[in-house]
Amino acid sequence: MATATSGVPRGLCVRRVPSKPVRRQADGRYALHLWLQRDGKFDCDLALHLSPAEAEALHAQLCFALDGEPPIPPTPDSGTSPAPACRKPVQEPNQGLMDSRGP
Repeated sequence: MATATSGVPRGLCVRRVPSKPVRRQADGRYALHLWLQRDGKFDCDLALHLSPAEAEALHAQLCFALDGEPPIPPTPDSGTSPAPACRKPVQEPNQGLMDSRGP
C-alpha cells in the first residue's frame, strides 16, 4: 500500500471488526465482519460469508499458520484456553499436510 507524504495510507485496506465475532447465519453460512478503509478513511462495513466447508478450510489453514506462535493470553471475556488443541499441522483428506507455501 502506498503512503502519501502525510503518512496516511493510500488505497484500500480491509480489516476485521474486532467487536463483531464470527457468527453462524440463519442460512448456515458464517459471516466474518470487515471494515473497508479508502485512503485511510472509513468507507463501509462488509462481511465475508463462508460456507461451513470454506470456514473449516480457513480454520485449518489458520491453525497451520499459527503453529509455533505463542498463544494470546485469554481475557476474562473470551473464556478461551491459552493454547487451542487445534493449533498444529492439519492433515486434509487425500491432500497430505497443509503448507502455507501452497500445493
